[in-house]
Order: sequence, then structure tokens, then C-alpha cells
Amino acid sequence: MTKQLKRPESKRNFLSVTRYGVYALGVALGASWLFCLIASAQSKRVYLGADDHTDYLWSGDEETYRQAMVGMLDYYLDLADATEKSPAEHQSRWNCDGSFWVWEYERSKPAADVERLVRRIRDGHISVPLNALVSTYGGTPAEAALRGMYYAGRLERRFSLRFPLAIAMENQTLPLGLGSLFAGSGARYSWKGVCACVSQILDKNHYDPRPKEIYWWQGLDGSRILLKWNSAHLIGLPGQRERVIGGYSDARNPEAALALIESQPFKSLYKYDVVGIFGVGSDDLQTKTDKIVAAAKAATNPQRKVVASNTVDFFEDFEATYGKDLPAQSLAFGNEWDLYSASLAEVTARVRRSVESLRAAEAMATLVALARPEFLDGRQAARDQAWMNLGLYWEHDWTSGDSQWITQATRARWQRKVATQIEAYVDSLHADAAFALGDLIERRGSAERFYAFNPTSWPRTDFADLPYDGDKHQLAWPVHVVDLTSGKEVPAQIVKLRPLVFAKEGRQHLRILAKDVPPLGYKVFEIRPGKGSAAELPPAAVADGGVMENDLYRIDVAERGAITSLVDKSMGGREFVRVVDARAVNDLGPGTGKVEVENVGPVSVTLRATATGPIPHVTRVTLFRDQRRIDIQNEITSNFNDIREWGFGINVRAPDVWHEEVGAVIRAKLSSDGGHYSPTHSRLDWLTLNHYAAMSGDDGAGIVLSSADLSFMKLGRSAVDNRVSNLDVATPLISVLAGGQVDGPKLGMIAQGGDSYFLQRFALRPHGRFDAVDAMKFALEHQNPLAAGFVRGRGKRAYPETSFSLITLSDPSVVLWALKPADEGIDKGIIARVWNLSSSPRNFSLSLQTGISSAQRATHIETDIGAGTVAGGALSASAAASQMLTFRLFPSATSKRPAASKMGLKR
Repeated sequence: MTKQLKRPESKRNFLSVTRYGVYALGVALGASWLFCLIASAQSKRVYLGADDHTDYLWSGDEETYRQAMVGMLDYYLDLADATEKSPAEHQSRWNCDGSFWVWEYERSKPAADVERLVRRIRDGHISVPLNALVSTYGGTPAEAALRGMYYAGRLERRFSLRFPLAIAMENQTLPLGLGSLFAGSGARYSWKGVCACVSQILDKNHYDPRPKEIYWWQGLDGSRILLKWNSAHLIGLPGQRERVIGGYSDARNPEAALALIESQPFKSLYKYDVVGIFGVGSDDLQTKTDKIVAAAKAATNPQRKVVASNTVDFFEDFEATYGKDLPAQSLAFGNEWDLYSASLAEVTARVRRSVESLRAAEAMATLVALARPEFLDGRQAARDQAWMNLGLYWEHDWTSGDSQWITQATRARWQRKVATQIEAYVDSLHADAAFALGDLIERRGSAERFYAFNPTSWPRTDFADLPYDGDKHQLAWPVHVVDLTSGKEVPAQIVKLRPLVFAKEGRQHLRILAKDVPPLGYKVFEIRPGKGSAAELPPAAVADGGVMENDLYRIDVAERGAITSLVDKSMGGREFVRVVDARAVNDLGPGTGKVEVENVGPVSVTLRATATGPIPHVTRVTLFRDQRRIDIQNEITSNFNDIREWGFGINVRAPDVWHEEVGAVIRAKLSSDGGHYSPTHSRLDWLTLNHYAAMSGDDGAGIVLSSADLSFMKLGRSAVDNRVSNLDVATPLISVLAGGQVDGPKLGMIAQGGDSYFLQRFALRPHGRFDAVDAMKFALEHQNPLAAGFVRGRGKRAYPETSFSLITLSDPSVVLWALKPADEGIDKGIIARVWNLSSSPRNFSLSLQTGISSAQRATHIETDIGAGTVAGGALSASAAASQMLTFRLFPSATSKRPAASKMGLKR
């Protein structure tokens, strides 16, 4: 079944969502009519909401949608004016379906028109959710999901608004952790309607009643959002049935919907006298109509009040009436349309890499901006576009193959453009911040120096790579490197590294082993001429043919790049590879090739396998000195148009898998078996793989798999069989989706949009028992290498000569997730986002080297929500189990900008 497209001239409407123009007077004016309704004589209250569901780039191009959004907003602003003399419940109200509507309006209209729109948002006649547009979130990194809502946060702060609604619509599935991200961003309400189309699982259970029609969507952190997710309620004869309630355009035929809610089948499932019927426009390009107002007037009678709704008014009424006794539910539903982003696997990977690279880029930018606030000037427009693009990249219409107007090739070009804009902003910020930090570190003498910067919140010993072409620097190899903090020589070697784009030859880098690099800080190293004592160190591993061995591991690498044996010596010689369904570890499938040694030295040793099958690819497996991480870099060097998977067969019994979903770490089992997945209305053949998955056996031992570039994994032989989704938790195999059109040639992009290069990196670490904190830290270290840059010490020298650490977190279970200058500038503080990854509440303190003069608790989109507790120059806070928190910190010296002298540094 495909979506029915209506041409623009035949559009209808849906008035929905946030009239929550909160802050004091806005709340009082916007909500007063609602409480009159609650107190009214009618026992039943029905809320008819209207919007035009945005299928972006499905009915037209970007300009067509811009004109449609701006034109509809003008129409409904006029209609609000025309109906403002009517009773409040019968005045026109309209939902924008996403903050992108306001973004386009603000860039198209004069300031007076924008102010008019803001007034109507504030008084509830126009409403806006937090999300940019309707997205499929299953493959989205948590931080990308948050940044995609940042424009709504800026609107909140600029115009004293609050947006309490966020939606993830039409797709048949929904991530569990997304609710916590929505709630942490300020959302209180959400509604979900599914397409009942383009699905592998519909016929068997999507027309069955859902377990709950409306409930508290409760996160693992205890947060909750009131979620309306109705069962599919149908009218008509068999074979001609039409869904009226349960979709995303339930108010398209308001008379039929009003009749259906009075039927016994509906009442048997939905036992409440406050009813929401939302959605008019369906997939129409634009909708201009006053039929919701007319229907509300006509259907109101002494027994029921029918309201022209903005959606939020329904939720406020329902919460006040029934919220206290409403059940809660914490379930994940897997992925469906989310999977289509794998049909542009390399483009999607580029966006994922950019999101991860933000961690170091923004942390270094914070250090630079503390000393040079002007560093951020001129970057705002590119930054804001990047945040909006993160809200757009996973927009749900990857199903453009069934559009009559937009081709798959057109959609693919747009995805590439969005990815390139995100990439350009992050890469520029990272490069500029790294260069500027090198200027701000004090330097004495003429010897060449460089820093290794740690973007994580715990001390690290890890490798650092410095681009080092000997003829362009003071000293050619051989050189030796000294840690200026300890005065000791460190292991060093020359490696050639291929950049993450096409290049015939790798660039020469100086690789060192940097020990105990402080959290959110750096160590400085000096390059000196000639061989040092570290040159006498043995290689980090012994390599012979396809075998690599060091003090920790013995690894066999096959010619096709698969790891056929991984023996952990520290665990009694335990073998962690088992061939399962003909797949070993990092196994793309059968093929031939050759294995050779490259980049041998005291820091690391790499085996490179160049394989011709099953598709041409190059695999590099690296062991490091004094580290338990095994790095794997795969490069597929040919286009493909089928489904490809990297298999990881793990030698455990009774496998148990935990993985990072979207804002949560969850157990990959059905809820009835102690896991987090719904046994009904879910699709579980491909699960979300964000930073990591960990498989353990019945004795606790297992493997953590970090995935830097890919988004989805399959457990065992999980599959959709006859439209029933089966989750296999018994077979010890993880298959990572390298790319493909999972659900057929019309869904997603054909043949990867023509791409013929794919970088797909993993890391492995055996463990004796699974620990969610350690697993995430391992993945973050793999995906966030130490950043290296030359120390020049030019201009203002604000930071110490040998080492520096900006932040201290008292509890190792609480991980710094992001540190950045506030979006409005460093004068507005430093934004710190932390995540308690443990399964128990934690009290913790967070301190800056500068000291903290004051702090605010904030939503994840940077809107302040209350004062933080600061004592002795440190923030004290409590985090619930699995909770992510965001704070605005003002360094000491002033409440707005820290003086360098207060940092123990120099101006």
C-alpha cells in the first residue's frame, strides 16, 4: 500500500499543537479558556486539531515547500483574526508540524510579519512542536536529535515562548530513548499516528488493538511524556475500510471521526471523555480551509463540547482530568522507515562522523572562546544551519520512490547537500579551534611542540596522530618525543594514514602514545632530533603473516579481512570468535585477497587485508601498546546495490545484548523476557546501533563492539516472516548493516546513489562482565581520538605550557556528553551536558578550572529552567538512573565571562 498523494489545489487542513506561549502573562491568557472548558457542563470534550502533515520533498522541491509553508501561515494568521470574536473554543487554530515552518517564514517575511506570527504562537492560535520536521529517529545519534531541536530553543529564548509538544509521526515504529530526549528538551506531550503503509509488519498486528491508547511514555530515567497513540479504528466494509482514528490525518473527515468516537468499538478501547482527533492535511502539499472551525461549531451540543484545537489544549485537559491515574509504558518498537538512511550509507556516515566530531570541536572552541570571545563571531549562521540540517537529514520521506514529483536521485542530491553543510560547519570549527588553541598555549624555546587534547571527561592513555611531513618541519625522522609534564620520552613512530576521503596515498603522521591526558584538557609534547631510548622499545605487537600477537591478544586475520580468532591472554586464553552462519568477526562474506603488515612501531602495529570478494574492500586491524582496544578500519571500494552486512560471530553461550538506542542503553530482549522491546506493533529485525552493542554469555564474558559509522544491527537470525517480526536472542551473531535498500528498490536510494567508497570502522574489547559505563567510555574513546595540533604560542598566551584540564566530574558513572559555548555566545555561559550511565541515581559535582560563580539548569536545547546549586565554586547536582542533564555554567571572575587570571593562566 502506498501513500495517496493529493495535488496542491485540493488540500485540506489540520489545526494542532503548541499554544504554549508560556512565561507568565502568555500562560494566563492562553490557558484561561481551556479551564473554562474543563469546568463546563458538557461531560465529553472533543478536540479537533488541524495541520498539513509535511512530507518534505515528496510533493515538490524546497522552494515549493517554502512557498506552501509561508502561504499557509499567512492564511491561518488571517483566519485567526477573522474568528477572534467567536468563543475561544471556536476560533481558528493551526499547527505548523515542525519548527522549520517558522524558520522558513522568518527568512521570507519582514520583521512585522514575524512578530505577528510570534504573537499568535504566544496566544495559542498558531502552534509549533520542538522537532524541525517529522523524522525517523531510529538511526539518529542522540546529540543529532537534540541539535535538530535547537532552533525551537532559540525561538523560546528570543520571544519568551515554550514549546511543550514534540512528535515522531507516520513511521510505524518509535525508539524508547527518544521520549527522554524530548522530555529533557522541554516536551510534555506527544501524539503518534502511523501511516499503515509501506510496512513489513502491518497486516498481522498493526490493525490489532494497541496495549494502551494513551499513556505516560516513560523513559528509563523516570521522565515521562503524555503520549496519544491510538489503535487503528476503521470504518467501511471489508476491503473498503478506511482508517479514521490511529493515523496522522484523523480529522481529515471530521464528521466521520466524530461519529466513530461514539461507536462501541472505540469506546471499548478508549475509555475517556476527553478525546483528541488531530490531522487534516494528510500528505497534501498545502491545506487552506476553515472546515475544522465549522465542524467544531456544528458538532457542539449539550452533551459534548467540540473544540477547534491546537493539540496542546487537549493534552492539558486530559492530564488535568486523568493524568494522575494514567498507566505508564517503557517500550522500544525497533525500526522501519528509519532503515532507509542505510541506502546512502556513506552520506549518513559522514553526518554521524560530524556529530561525533562536535565533541572535540566544541570543547576546544570553549577553551579558545574563554580567552578570545571574538573567536565565535561570524559562525552563527553556519552553526544555525547545521543544527537545522540535523533536524532535517532524517526527515521521514526516504520513501520518495513512490512520489509522483520527486525522484530518488533528487532526494539523494538533497541529502548530500544537507550532509555537506553539516560537515563544513563542524570541520571548520574543529580546524579553527585546534589552530587557535595552539596559539593560546604558552611556549618557550624554539623546539617544535604539539599538544594532544582529550575531549572526554576522564583521564586517558591513548595514541595521538600529528600530521608530520618531515621536510615541512624543523626535524626529519628520526626524532624522539618528550612529555613536557613528566619529562619522559614517549613511544613514537611514523605512520601513513589515508584521510577519510579518496586519496591515492596516505599522509605521513607522527604517532605517539600519550599517557594520562587530563579530562577536557591537553598535554604538550616536544619533538627532539635523533633516536631516543623509546626507539629501542619492541613493536606494539608481533606480526607474522595473518597473525598478530602482543601481551594481551593473539589475533588471526584472514585474507578477506575477517578475524577468525581472537584469544584474550588476560582471560586465560579465552577464544572470543565463533563462526556463526559462516561469519567470523568483521566478516563481510567469502572472498580472497592478501594480508600484509603496515605501520609497525612501538605504539601500534597494523595488518592490512586487501580483498576482492565478496565486494572489493580493504580492512586494517590494529593493536596498540598498553591498550585493550582492537581497532578495525574497513573501506569498501566499490559500488553495490544489494544488502551488505558485517558479521560478528561471538563465542558465548546464551547471548545477552545491551546496546545504545537513541538516548537510552537498552536490553535487546522482549519486555516479557526482561528486555525493553515491545512484543507487538514492533519491527525487530534491524535494531539501532549507535555508539556500541555488547554481547555477553551466561558466564558474563563477552565483547563490546563500537561502531563509528553505521547505524543498525541484526541479532542472530532475526527476521520478518509473513509480516511477523521475530527477534532472535539465542544465536551469538551480530550483523551490522553496511548498507542497502532493506525493504525494496522503491524505498531509499538506488545503488547507494552511485557511491563507490564507504568507510566503516569498528573497535572490539573483550570483557569479563558487561558494564554500561565502561562500554560507553570505550566506544567514546574509539570514536573520539585525541586531537593533536602544533603549539605556536603566538599572541595571547592564555594556557599553561605543559598541561591543562578544564573540567572535573566527581562520579565516574556520570559522563560529560557535550561541552560548548552557549548558542548566544560565551558571555551567556558554557553549556555542559552530562549523562548518568549507571542504573542507579547519582549525586555528583562538576567543577571548572576557573571555578563556577553560578549555574542554571537548562533543557537540552539550552532554555533555562531553574537555578543550579553552586558551592565552593562547583556545581552540585543529582541525576536519576540513566538520566541526561544539561546545565549553563558561568565561570568565576564575573557571572558572564571568566578572566584568564582566574584560570591560573595568563593574558
